[in-house]
Amino acid sequence: MVVAYRGATVLEGTGAPARAGTTVIVDGERIRFVGADGDVPTDLLADAEVVDLTGRHLIPGLIDSHQHLATPPDRALAEAVLRRDLLGGVTAVRDMADDLRQVADLARAALVGEIVAPDICYAALMAGPGFFDDPRTWQVSQGVTPGEVPWMQAITPATDLTLAVAMARGTFASAIKVYADLPGETVAAIVAEAKRQGIAVWAHAAVFPASPGEVIAAGVDTVSHVQLMVHEAAGRLLTTYRDKPPIDYARFEGGDDPVTGALFAQMRERGIVLDATASLWGRIAEELRTGEEALGDEATEAIEAAEARERAAANDRVSAALTGQAWRIGVTVSAGTDRDPDPEEPWPPLFDELDFLVDRCGLTPAEALRCASWGGAVSMAAEDRLGTIEVGKQADLVILADDPVVHLSALRSVVAVVKRGRMFDRAGGATATVRGAGAGE
Repeated sequence: MVVAYRGATVLEGTGAPARAGTTVIVDGERIRFVGADGDVPTDLLADAEVVDLTGRHLIPGLIDSHQHLATPPDRALAEAVLRRDLLGGVTAVRDMADDLRQVADLARAALVGEIVAPDICYAALMAGPGFFDDPRTWQVSQGVTPGEVPWMQAITPATDLTLAVAMARGTFASAIKVYADLPGETVAAIVAEAKRQGIAVWAHAAVFPASPGEVIAAGVDTVSHVQLMVHEAAGRLLTTYRDKPPIDYARFEGGDDPVTGALFAQMRERGIVLDATASLWGRIAEELRTGEEALGDEATEAIEAAEARERAAANDRVSAALTGQAWRIGVTVSAGTDRDPDPEEPWPPLFDELDFLVDRCGLTPAEALRCASWGGAVSMAAEDRLGTIEVGKQADLVILADDPVVHLSALRSVVAVVKRGRMFDRAGGATATVRGAGAGE
């Protein structure tokens, strides 16, 4: 089926300014033409369904580069969150390690159109043995032993990495996530074997005892959680995930520290994406404040909550400063949320991350949107098919009533979303109207 979206103001996501009076022609799942309304070849319009978007704005589908959809697995909750996200303009997500037995089926169902959901790519996790007493590892390995399954492996000096990487690939994961309690030489060995087998590696910015510098030197494809970059300047050697050294927060709040600056320069040169999750700590600080108020002034728990809130607030300030520093240096930044699923929120949490990038990190609305489209595509190694409105790319589009280049509040004016050439009218609500060829047609 061929559909011509006519008369829109199109922000292509390439970094170029938005263009008014533009036509985008979609043929099946792909974009076939992008150009001025008056320049469309007649033969392309001959058999096309025309959708008049005069006065509307068209942007690339958004990508949340850090989600957790199955910790613990809850299929109904995951489907509700994914439906909300797609109808809010999120056409792809990156799941950063969960119970892949469920995530894999969610990804399949999203791909073939069984559920209203963004496309999903996901990672299998590797960490040191000490991490696997974390209760989350049991939540995502119910019925089996965490650390001993293909999607969640404990790595030791005796591990056969060729087999371990092959097992991770067998889950149909897009990447291996390197999480915690691994030394730098092991991180480097995992990356080398993963590259040999053709699978990406996504890592926390500090893996403990592997430092941010060692993680970057290993050649990972993305690093997550910008506040962890400060551990490159730790006053002692890093040890384990649970034994983080004290942080001199004030040192980094200016966004000009030379140590983190050097790390970001290396990331830029190596093409490593920063999955900043920058707004996460502000949300945590607010949740802790609410809990602290409920405890009362004299409770020991309230004192502990206040201390935790202060740490979260400091991490929030550092996250803003370092994300801005990385952006100015030229690092590719993606927009990830790492928020617990909450289908009661009317709009995707990704909108809060984009607001943070503008309000706290110094990006323009157009730059923030590029982080959530092209930056997200690069984080998934999918920039050849996602992230921009260009000929040959997958037809993932968001139709807005208002101009997001003026203010990101326009994201809350979604009229319809196009994923893989299929249109979902937001006004359809819980029974979204789907236009275009269905999976079984």
